[in-house]
Amino acid sequence: MSGRARVTLFGVLATLLTSWSLAPLVETSGWLIQAALLLCLQAAVGAGARRVPLARPLTVGAQLLVSLLVLAFLFAGKGESTGSGPLAFLVTDFGALFERGVRDVGEFAIPAPLSDGIRLLLLSGVLLIGLLVDVLAVTLRTAASAGLPLLALYSVAAGLSAGQGGSWFAFLLAGAGYLLLLLSEGRDRLAQWGRVFGAAPSSRVSAASGYGGGAGSGGGRALAPVRTGRRIGAVALGLALAVPAVLPALGGGVLGAPGEDSAVAGGGGTISAVNPLVSLQSSLNAQDNRVVLKYRTDSPQLGEQYLRILALDEFNGVKWEASGRPLTDVPERLPNPSGLSEQVRGSAAEIRTTVSAAETYAQRYLPMPYPATQVDIAGKWRYEPVGRTLVGDQLGKDRFQNVQGAQYTVRSLLLRPTAAQLQAAPGPNPFVQAEYTKLPDNLPPVVAETARRVTQGAQDDYTRAVRLQDFFAVNGGFRYDTKVSSGTGSQAIARFLADKEGFCVHFAFSMAAMSRTLGIPARVAVGFTPGEKQSDGSVNVSMRDAHAWPELYFEGVGWTRFEPTPRSGISVPDYSRTDVPAPQPSAPSALPSQSAAAPSAAPSQNDACPPELKKLGECGGAAPKQDLGAGSGGVSAGAVLGWGAAALVVLGLPLLPLVWRRRVRDRRLASGGVPAAWRELGDAAWDVGIPPDGALSPRRAAERVVRLGGLDAEAAQAVHRVAGAVERELYAPPGAEASYPGLSADVLRARTALLASLTRRGRLRALLLPRSAARLAWAASARAAAATALTTRLTTHLRTHLPLRRP
Repeated sequence: MSGRARVTLFGVLATLLTSWSLAPLVETSGWLIQAALLLCLQAAVGAGARRVPLARPLTVGAQLLVSLLVLAFLFAGKGESTGSGPLAFLVTDFGALFERGVRDVGEFAIPAPLSDGIRLLLLSGVLLIGLLVDVLAVTLRTAASAGLPLLALYSVAAGLSAGQGGSWFAFLLAGAGYLLLLLSEGRDRLAQWGRVFGAAPSSRVSAASGYGGGAGSGGGRALAPVRTGRRIGAVALGLALAVPAVLPALGGGVLGAPGEDSAVAGGGGTISAVNPLVSLQSSLNAQDNRVVLKYRTDSPQLGEQYLRILALDEFNGVKWEASGRPLTDVPERLPNPSGLSEQVRGSAAEIRTTVSAAETYAQRYLPMPYPATQVDIAGKWRYEPVGRTLVGDQLGKDRFQNVQGAQYTVRSLLLRPTAAQLQAAPGPNPFVQAEYTKLPDNLPPVVAETARRVTQGAQDDYTRAVRLQDFFAVNGGFRYDTKVSSGTGSQAIARFLADKEGFCVHFAFSMAAMSRTLGIPARVAVGFTPGEKQSDGSVNVSMRDAHAWPELYFEGVGWTRFEPTPRSGISVPDYSRTDVPAPQPSAPSALPSQSAAAPSAAPSQNDACPPELKKLGECGGAAPKQDLGAGSGGVSAGAVLGWGAAALVVLGLPLLPLVWRRRVRDRRLASGGVPAAWRELGDAAWDVGIPPDGALSPRRAAERVVRLGGLDAEAAQAVHRVAGAVERELYAPPGAEASYPGLSADVLRARTALLASLTRRGRLRALLLPRSAARLAWAASARAAAATALTTRLTTHLRTHLPLRRP
């Protein structure tokens, strides 16, 4: 097998091994067999084109064309073609199938079903990476740079399949494939220098190679470079796998400061967080929309079945967090909620909810309806009375009880306060008033000013709370967007009020802070919305149901939920709805990004529902839905590909002189001619700062290169041997052989010595900005002069031989 064929084979193997990292993204891995066959076909086309030989651009074009034709054959008839003929298929049918694949990627959770669209995306991506690897490693003979597309493929796969397990094995396969590619390319390159790799007898090894021919040298010595390369690669790959496992992980939550509130990814793909707010934004944006809780309930109002985890009642100007309060044993029956009067308690219904947590959900706080009255759960749990939450107790060193895989039953109250009861609520007791209206000193004045402006004219706290809710959810012009930068501090609230776009965290934090500026006790609850009801009567709660909402305190009712977030599927409490919404002349119209969606969890049967409630999805009809087009915060696949191509072009521009110089050098040395080798030696000296001097004889020119380049004895002898070959080429009688077997090796040896004599900066200058590239300008100038001369001769010829037309 030739060296180039070996590099081609290992390029295909490296691409295929790296493609294994995409396997966790889909349910089945059968597409990998198709990818392997297509990669082999693509590589075979390239090998055949190079053997013809075709020009490099034609070789790449042939590979690309054959790959497209094979893909078109595989997926023919699986799209939605609107025309006939091959061109219509490639433009419409193929494009529609590709677009369907992009849509499937956005809709399905990982692992996704292997639809035709997703299979097309996978095969196209692998073939594209394989083509880039083949071009860089085989066509351009730069195997090291072939690691860039392989790294891009692995990075995309690792980013999408985070938490699916097996990432270390995928990295091991990708790293091994890349090392094998480098080893095969290095072996081929060194073989061209005259070094023999293998167990050949020492008598067959060239003395000029330095690996045989001398006394005491054995055949095993020729294997030393191979063994050394393998050892270095194995050690490097082992360190890459072992060091990250030993070093401490980088902390830092998305919505909080680094520290104990940071999200922690547990082993085996579990989801864990001490403060669930840390991972809330990533949960809302996660493609892996896994189910974390399942429950059954006898509640008559499923839209009110929020699963509350904990309450954040302390705002220090940087973030909202739960106060450090003492814990007690879990009582058999939880005490009555704070501030709840007998009148409201009497109209409430006690409901029963049975919850089953997934094995992948390792939350330390127990999700349950609010307010719970009794909890039946196994394990070691503690009760926090003020927030009415259950927290996992410590089981050992760095080990705590969590909800992972737990099954528990919660009895809770379904409170039904009326708007009149809330409006007539007396002022809160002094302790609650003082504790839950605290504000940081760095809160921007615009927060309080906006709260006063929105609630101007309101006569009671209930009316103020409803106006704040409507300001965010109905008539304030706010837009729900989970892609915006998350922040929890005072400046983040001011920025949210100015930009008017964010997700539930921004809406809840802002309404709670504004309520406190008005003297209304407020805190923020974190948990899950009711979830999606299944055909068997159970309800599934997924990561995208994660939510945050404000709770305001009213004496006689207690902590009361409000819903300022304009998000589909969210139920606005009955007590916070206005019977006849007041007209708002200055309010903006409905946002373009909101369109029809699924009915809300608790639809109303009122046919004359006002527009303000229709926006919130509370009329049994359409609920708002995020626009997936432009302006929704998402990035299209075309934009990603375009920016990726632009980045590759920008990164590749500095390497063009290096690639050109290597191509010229390979072509000259491969020819075996003495003049070409002498030209290459002169350009190598020119690149390091020794310009050519055409007035010198070959011997004098060689002495000049040795002297100015500071070459050692071995390199100097190599230069003189090349000069001697030039003299034989010029002056020897006809029939004399001027070249010799080690000509190319001598040129490369001299070039290596010239580069070694430079500083690191000088070597980079010689490699990336070779001075001999001036030959390109000379060649372009010569061609332009030749074209001008040809044009002049043709013009003169035409004037001389063609008769002039006279009037």
